[in-house]
Amino acid sequence: MTIVIGFEGSANKIGVGIVRDGTVLANPRRTYITPAGQGKSNTRGLNDGLYVTSLSLKTAFAAIGFLPSETARHHRSCVLTVLKEALEEAGIQPEDVDCVAYTKGPGMGAPLVTVAIVARTVAQLWGKPLLGVNHCIGHIEMGRLVTGAANPTVLYVSGGNTQVIAYSKHRYRIFGETIDIAVGNCLDRFARVLKISNDPSPGYNIEQLAKRGTRFVELPYTVKGMDVSFSGILSYIEDMAERMVCTGECSPEDLCFSLQEVVFSMLVEITERAMAHCGSQEVLIVGGVGCNVRLQEMMEIMCKERGAKLFATDERFCIDNGAMIAQAGWEMFRSGQTTALEDSWVTQRFRTDEVEVTWRD
Repeated sequence: MTIVIGFEGSANKIGVGIVRDGTVLANPRRTYITPAGQGKSNTRGLNDGLYVTSLSLKTAFAAIGFLPSETARHHRSCVLTVLKEALEEAGIQPEDVDCVAYTKGPGMGAPLVTVAIVARTVAQLWGKPLLGVNHCIGHIEMGRLVTGAANPTVLYVSGGNTQVIAYSKHRYRIFGETIDIAVGNCLDRFARVLKISNDPSPGYNIEQLAKRGTRFVELPYTVKGMDVSFSGILSYIEDMAERMVCTGECSPEDLCFSLQEVVFSMLVEITERAMAHCGSQEVLIVGGVGCNVRLQEMMEIMCKERGAKLFATDERFCIDNGAMIAQAGWEMFRSGQTTALEDSWVTQRFRTDEVEVTWRD
């Protein structure tokens, strides 16, 4: 029996999860919510390791109010309470834990450092081995655990990531990704334009508005081989919102509906292309945007046409959480991996395909 505790805090969620041999014992978390009209960074690559920006990080974050320093302060104020909740919910003591896992990256620098310091301290106080986990791998392994998917083509979609991934020869290979901003970032930033609430999340609130949309508005559709681009679509619909909503030509609900239909169609296309290349009959959607019911519906249609099967989860496991770090850490620890204290740093740039997957055949 192996018990791993995982600390996640790469963005605006702080979570502590506990996993025992494939069973989630506890998974509490807290969310830092900014006021309406503010949201996530307009830089690219906080989670996928590619930077394309002419602004400094501080300036970019300050422009929209999702400051790393404020997020880290939130995490510091919550983390010990969340840790206590996790231990009580799981019904275990520190001596029962076999390994302490934490998010090494990618993510926002200050929150990552905050959580890493807590994890390092806990590991030393408890006398347990430490393990740095790739955030993206955490999402994938949590999805595989919860859904039972064997060897799926993975669509990883969140505020900082858009990647199509498949496993091959001890690596999670990236077959396609965004070349600018992530799909979740696109949705979040459009929510800011419409002054949509960030509670519980801007993407969720866009999804609810989209359900009431009745008119489809033509938007740019940008698929480049296996990659996608969302920045042009975002600029186009931002201009459209100012013109068409003010004149009554369409409603915010129509724009939310149209934006979802277009960007999700792009994601379905590149996922299907990766499936064809890999000969895959399974699709697994992970990441915060993976909670979106409309995305799941569109992917389900594609899968049925191919005789394939779709696997997806709800907000408990799609959205950043500690259990996903614990589960990936559990897999890594059982395969003999640990992280030396002197190597327990964090990085904002940590690509999915950099990790050697020693726990899969």
